[in-house]
This record gives sequence, C-alpha cells and structure tokens, in this order.
Amino acid sequence: MNASTARTTALEHKRDLLRSLRLCTAEGIMAMPLVTMSLPVNVFMTTLVAKAFVLPKTTIGLICALPFVGNFLQIFVASFLARWKPPKTISISAATLHLLSWVVFGIMLPWIPRDDPNRAGQMIIVWFLITSCFGAIAGVTWNAWIQEWVPYRLRGKFFGRRNGMTQISTTVFLLATGWALVQGGYAIRVFQYIIAGAVLLRIFSLRWQWLSPTRARRHAVSPPLPLRDQARTVWESKSFLVFIAFGAVWSFAANCFGPFYHIFMFEQIGLSAFDVGILSTIAQLTGALSLPAWGLLLDRYGNKSVMVVSMILWQATTWTWTILTPDNSWLLYGMWIGGGATGAGFILGQFTILLRLIPRQAKNLAIGTNLAITSLVAAAAPIIGGNVLTWALGRWSDALAVYHTCFLLMPILSLSGCLLLLRVHEPQAQPLTMVFGAMRNIRTLSGVFGLGFLVNHVFYRAEKKRP
Repeated sequence: MNASTARTTALEHKRDLLRSLRLCTAEGIMAMPLVTMSLPVNVFMTTLVAKAFVLPKTTIGLICALPFVGNFLQIFVASFLARWKPPKTISISAATLHLLSWVVFGIMLPWIPRDDPNRAGQMIIVWFLITSCFGAIAGVTWNAWIQEWVPYRLRGKFFGRRNGMTQISTTVFLLATGWALVQGGYAIRVFQYIIAGAVLLRIFSLRWQWLSPTRARRHAVSPPLPLRDQARTVWESKSFLVFIAFGAVWSFAANCFGPFYHIFMFEQIGLSAFDVGILSTIAQLTGALSLPAWGLLLDRYGNKSVMVVSMILWQATTWTWTILTPDNSWLLYGMWIGGGATGAGFILGQFTILLRLIPRQAKNLAIGTNLAITSLVAAAAPIIGGNVLTWALGRWSDALAVYHTCFLLMPILSLSGCLLLLRVHEPQAQPLTMVFGAMRNIRTLSGVFGLGFLVNHVFYRAEKKRP
C-alpha cells in the first residue's frame, strides 16, 4: 500500500468514525424513552400497575423482579450468541425483538381485564419477562459492540457528551409522560399513545445504529485460564467475595421495598404521575451537580471510606420515608434532593471499587459470579417485599404505619452491610471496560432512585493517568 492510498484509507476511516459517533449520539437520544420504560420502576410502569390496573402488591413485586431475572438469564445466552453473530447484529436483533414486544403490549392493553387484577397481572408478568430478557441481551451486546469501534482515548469525552444529551431526553420524557397521564386521567389510550411514541423513536434509533459505518479494531487476546484455575483465582480473591456479599446485602435492601416507594407516593401521599416525575428529575439534577465533588473525594480518600460516609448520609435521608404523611409531603423534595446528591457518591464509589477488585486472570468468571448472585438476590427481594406488604396490609388497618415500618428495612440493612464493605481491601484498578456485565444490576436499579444519569456517566468515566 503506497502513501497516497494509506492517507485515503485513514481519511475514510476518520470520516466513518465521526459519522458513527454522530449516529451513536442520535440513536441514544431516540432510544432512551423505551429503555427508561423498561426499567423495573419508572413513572410509566408504576402508574400502569398502580393507577390503570391496580395490581396486588405481590404481583407488583414479581413484576419489579423480572428485569433482574433477565439479567441473570442473559449470562447463559450471551456467550452462545457471541459465537453466532457479531455484537452489532445481536444487539440490533435483540433490541428489535424488545421493540416488537412493546408493540404487542400496546396493542393488547385494551384486552387486559381491569376488573380482574390477578388475570391482568399474569398477562403483564409473561410479557414483561419476555421483554426484560430481550432488553438484557441488547444492553450487554450493545456495550460489546461499542468497545469494538470507539477508540479508548475518546470514550470518556464522547460518552460524557452523549450521556448528557440522552439525560435531557430522559428528563423530557419523564416529565411529558407524567403530564400526559395526569391530563388523560390515566386512560388506557394515553398509555398506548406513550408506547407508540417511544416505539417510533426507537425505530429511528435502531435504523441509525444499523447504518452506523463502524469498523472493528483488533486487539491482542490472551488465552483464558482453565475454568478450574479461574475458580481457584476467584475463591482466593477474598476482598472480591466480601464485596459480592456486600452487593447482595445492598441489592436486597434496595429492592425489597424500594419499588414500593412510588406506590406509596401514589396511594398514601396522593401524588400524581407528574409530581413523581418532578421528584425523579430533582434527584438526577442534584446528583449530577454533586458528581465532581464525589470524584475528588474518591480520588483522595479511596472508595471504601467515601462510600461508607455517602451511604450514611444517603440513608439518613431515607429515614424520612418512615414519617411521611399527606400533611408533610413537602419533605419529599428535601429527601430527593439529599438522596440524589449523596446516592451519587455511593454509586460512583461502588462502580470504581469494583474496577479494583475483579481478578484480571479470571475476569469472565468473576463478572458472571457477581452478576449471578446479585441478580438472584435482587430478583427475590421485591417478591418478598410484595408478599410482606400484602400480609401486613391485610392485618392492620393503618396503611401508613405498615409502610413506615417496612421502610425501616433499607436504612438499617444498608448500614449493616457497610460492616462488610469495611473489610474489603482495594488493589490496583482494572481496565474500565471490564465491568459492564458485573454492574448491570446497578443500571437496572437506577430507576428506583432516579439516578439513571449517574450510571450512564460512571460507565464511561475517563480514567485518570497515574504517574
């Protein structure tokens, strides 16, 4: 190849890369409404099960568990699919099936019986399990596709801008959805319009993703250790195992009654979908503003100590749930402001410390082990919480007191879990791109606390070069 041909090829590659980056940003903006609706707790899904169909708490708990079930099941499917087609093809195929499942759901909504909660719950559960599995596969393979063609030197800057723009899309969608549902009186037709709008935007997203002229870059790949040696390496990584135990405790604490915070605001406090959308937006904004400060503290004092402090501050705000009534509902604004700011420090530290704990020699098994355990715990938690709430509400007439008592679990169990966190030793950090699968449950859980923007940020946070 002569110099002229080499320059032409380089220019073509640069032009294709720039176009791919632009299309990646555009498709992300268009994808966020449907992606947000697929989280276990968001304005759309919570309003659907609490206002449109008024499902039993046990059914709501099971529905909230299904995305974590999807995270668990994709562990066994992703490796098989990776041998079948490239990540881009798999991601678009799974996302298309995910989109089609929402189309089917939008069509079948009028035929879901509103006067038979058990039957309605069964139909929604079957559909949500299917769409959650497709969404989990699409998410994991999308990240693998991104790693193929986005140069590492550009990832922090590019995804910082991209995720800022997708966050605007998410915020507008949450507020518009809440307003539309309130104005439409939570009618089924309004839900259908919202689904149709999100699906239409997602179609553009998938089209631009498919047209993106990405070019895979080759990497030197060292052969993996035998499975037995990987298992031994993971078993000998005591801090990593302790962190998994801590993650399981945290997943249970956050998911047991966390999905019912929105139900509580609807049923007991009397908030509208628009009010809840505003609260989620407030948490996202305060979290975004606090990120630079938390980043500096983590770099200076390490992850463990900052995570414990931020956890204490965060859980101090969650105690407010135990005293909330319709008369003092104004406290919610202070709680979501404080929760967004302090929760940002904990989740950022949780992401960063895992970079340091995953054993490089057995990263695939370690990631799979962490995701499997935390997924199963996260899936079981809302089912248990829903059953506990149903049992308690059936025996005590004071629903506020029941919720207040149940909401004590998260701060108590979360703070107790910090005792495990303090036993973790932090080794040298591992490459940033290793932990997408291991942290997928944090992405799924982000909808509960309105911190989706934060998870998008930290997954592509630029690493600082150490001297």
